[in-house]
Parts: sequence; structure tokens; C-alpha cells
Amino acid sequence: MSVSDIKRSAETRMQKSIETFKTALAKIRTGRAHAGILDHVQVEYYGSMVPIGQVANVTVVDARTLNVQPWEKSMVSAVEKAIRESDLGLNPQAMGESMRVPMPALTEERRRDLIKVVKSEGEDAKIAVRNLRREANESLKRLVKDKEISEDDERRGQDEIQKLTDRQVAEIDKLIAQKEAEIMTV
Repeated sequence: MSVSDIKRSAETRMQKSIETFKTALAKIRTGRAHAGILDHVQVEYYGSMVPIGQVANVTVVDARTLNVQPWEKSMVSAVEKAIRESDLGLNPQAMGESMRVPMPALTEERRRDLIKVVKSEGEDAKIAVRNLRREANESLKRLVKDKEISEDDERRGQDEIQKLTDRQVAEIDKLIAQKEAEIMTV
């Protein structure tokens, strides 16, 4: 394994950490309705748990309302129950073959709690990136120990990995700031 292989591997894994963080941010509810908010809700479908997107069509009606249309009439009550029991605090109203899911307005206190959650998720993502940096640096040290690269190459590699880590942490900070602004927008 070469220095460039280690760097490429670290970069790929750091990008995956950021993608995971973006997914976590999408689950955090703001005052506005968006179809992605229900992505992690699991519905029981013939004995197995599946994401809501596999049993129903989720659309945005307006800024504060979602419409959920199950593909099978028999799934309306199961989908309604899954949404109600999720950790999102939503209360769907069944209307025949579909249901409306109004998004309740966020209180100031709830907004502050959500910001704490966003910051916590961001810190977890930063820790994951830093752990990947540590692993890459350990791989470089192993190469020096095995005399596959020189100490100068190791130092250059560590500098490149540090720059990569700094870029990824800055990206996470930017995402946190965007989500914070989105949550605080009334």
C-alpha cells in the first residue's frame, strides 16, 4: 500500500462519514414539510419492517403538510400507526385511501433542543473523521517501520491527511450552520 492509496482510502471513508451526517440531518425536523422526513419511518409489511417509501408515496402538499398515499388500501392503518409511533411527534389524519400529515409549528424551546441535537450529530461526524485521520497516520507509520517509505514521505503524507481532515471538518461545520439557520427560521 502506498501513501496515495492510504490518502485515497481515508478521503473516501471521510466522505462516507459526511454522507451519513447529511442523512442524520435530513431526519431532524424543521418547521417546513419535506418528503425526506419520513424516510427512516419503518412500516410492518407482511411480517417484515420496510421503509415507508416502499409501501407508500409521500408528497408535499404545502409548506406545513405532507400527503401519504399507501399503494394498498389495507396498509393505511399500518402506515398511520408507524408515523404516529415514530420519534417525529407527528399526528397523521387518515382520509379514506390516503392521509394528511400536518407539521406542527416548532416552539422556541423545541428549536433550541433540535440545535443541540444537530451539534451533537456534527460532533459525532467530526470524531469519525478524526478517527479516520488517526488510522491513516498509523498506516503511514507502519509503512515507515516496514521501510516501504521514508520518514519524509510519511511527514508529507501526514500533512496531506491533516489538510484533508481540516477540509472535511470545515464541511461539517458548514452543514451544522446551515441546519441551524434552517431550524431557527420561523
